[in-house]
Amino acid sequence: MAELLLELFSEEIPARMQANAVARLAETVSAWLNGAGLEYNRVETLVTPRRLTLIVDGLPLKQPDMREERRGPRVDAPERAINGFLAGNGVTLEQCEKRQTPKGEFLFAIVEEKGRDTADVLKQGIEDAMAILPWPKSMRWADQKVRWVRQLESILCLFNGKVIPVSFGPVTAGDVTRGHRFLAPATFSVANASEYKEKLRTAMVMLDREERKQVILDGAKKLAADAGFDLLEDNGLLEEVCGLVEWPVPVMGKVDDLFMDIPREVLETSMREHQKYFVVEDKNGKLAARFITVSNMVTADNNAKIIAGNERVLRARLHDAKFFWDQDRKVTLQSRLPKLDSIVFHAKLGSLSERVLRLRGLARELSADIPGCDVKLADRAAEIGKADLVSQMVFEFTELQGLMGKYYAENDGEAPEVANAIAEHYAPAGPSDMCPTAPVSVALALAEKLDTLAGFFTVDEKPTGSKDPFALRRAALGVIRLVLENGLRLPLRRVFAFAVSQYPSAIRRDAAVDDLLAFFADRLKVHLREQGVRHDLVSAVFALDGEDDLVRLLARVEALSDFVSGESGVNLMAGYKRASNILRIEEKKDDTSYDADVSADLLSVDEERKLYQALIDVRHTALPLLRDEDYATAMAEFARLREPVDAFFEQVTVNSDKADERANRLKLLAQIRTALHDIADFSKIET
Repeated sequence: MAELLLELFSEEIPARMQANAVARLAETVSAWLNGAGLEYNRVETLVTPRRLTLIVDGLPLKQPDMREERRGPRVDAPERAINGFLAGNGVTLEQCEKRQTPKGEFLFAIVEEKGRDTADVLKQGIEDAMAILPWPKSMRWADQKVRWVRQLESILCLFNGKVIPVSFGPVTAGDVTRGHRFLAPATFSVANASEYKEKLRTAMVMLDREERKQVILDGAKKLAADAGFDLLEDNGLLEEVCGLVEWPVPVMGKVDDLFMDIPREVLETSMREHQKYFVVEDKNGKLAARFITVSNMVTADNNAKIIAGNERVLRARLHDAKFFWDQDRKVTLQSRLPKLDSIVFHAKLGSLSERVLRLRGLARELSADIPGCDVKLADRAAEIGKADLVSQMVFEFTELQGLMGKYYAENDGEAPEVANAIAEHYAPAGPSDMCPTAPVSVALALAEKLDTLAGFFTVDEKPTGSKDPFALRRAALGVIRLVLENGLRLPLRRVFAFAVSQYPSAIRRDAAVDDLLAFFADRLKVHLREQGVRHDLVSAVFALDGEDDLVRLLARVEALSDFVSGESGVNLMAGYKRASNILRIEEKKDDTSYDADVSADLLSVDEERKLYQALIDVRHTALPLLRDEDYATAMAEFARLREPVDAFFEQVTVNSDKADERANRLKLLAQIRTALHDIADFSKIET
């Protein structure tokens, strides 16, 4: 058994691409090995900013020999067909066996193929894998035709200690690699994976990604603790920083006290998002005037110059932030509103000023459906909620839109409800994001998302397939969460119609409201499926005429789920399906509908009379319960239909010889269908 060692060495690979790239490389090479009949024991992947490394243990030196029996054409087939079979398999007619089969006498050939050397197979497989490795972005270098994420500098490829001359563009593999760019840049040769790892460790390269992450985390925690602070852990930042260094050295720098009166979010954004610094807190959870960054160097001055350089860069960025903060507060949000006239929201949907008018209309409309919502405060929040978009701070730090609006609203003396609504109106931005609960915040957050949805559906810019450039699926999920988590009794059709009506008649589409309802039904299925709710039950309830209250719909779905999972529900479902199938066949044959009143005097069999009476009694009791939204009790009433339905099908012949009796019994079946449709559209429930 032998070992494959492959290293692809390049200029720095973007951190976000590294893990996926090495995983895809391993998948592609592994698939190639499997397809070539080469078994192996283990695949190990290693990745740093400058190298993708693959180690495969337990490979054979050669492919196994292949012996395969192949059936050819009939013995009496045309000469051309026979010659083609012989040539394709490299055999003569004498080497073939004539064998009788149930379909006649056929030619059979035994094809034997010697296994190739594994090294030859690997060369082709690795080159193919490199050629198809998917990079989100790639580049050419010099006059080369091949593309790679960054300039590929060298390939190390060893099998059983010998070089496989893999090539990619101008680069041909050897047994040479190099260490850390600054600390050990010299090249050196290796003979196997063990030596490779050992020499790179000596050359200040930490190959294992998880090890680098742990070194960074432990080092950052210790630095913070030694200074009397706590590290604010950030797994996303840790993953990214790990992909920037080959020899991580956490260091701590200081933030000038001059900047500590800037809002915490601005400081954090500057440090975490822009500079990739970790944030430090004091024991009270307050932001400390410190930051931790990760150096890729070890210097004689204990990284003092590196720390000073990072402090200088941060100081320059925070000087700008402080200037923006001080200047923005000199101007009110109200005075910024005219600037929104010149900003286009979308080419087909007008300016931001026009959008603000629509948001105000929606906020006022929605406030009536949100308990405790002050319509004047909701209107005010919508009026100034977008004004921070023309502030200097948000222009520089776009991710702080809304939040800076809150600070400026507080500075202007606006009501706390208004300020908080501005901060929260983009939420929830995803399934794990906070969902607003304050009434004014809920109104503005709903208005923001409903206007977005109505606008783009009005101009027929709906999501297609995996494409959703305007994040409409996220907006719909936001509406669903806002409604359900706040228990809002919000009739979606009315709200959608109002939102659409605010757009000019020239761009409105009559189908937009129905399209939105269908879109929400799909989004609700996705949302509830993640919570273990069956999608078909959602479809069954959503299909009811006029059911667009998500809170009521969810309550009905939950009761329906319990109902159809019980024995009575299962049996009643079977009866419904049987009744529906009979009706579908007979209505098609007769070209008529049997949704009509049953004639009691035509009921001649005791079982059909009992079913008729049971339908009357159950609906009389259950319908008020449904109107009162006592769905569990209502469905318990419907469960009483199980026995009379079962008895009917056991004892009654629907297709009576008497035409009037047959028609009446079909009407009785239609009554079963109608009764159960009081609960949901049972035809959409999967059994």
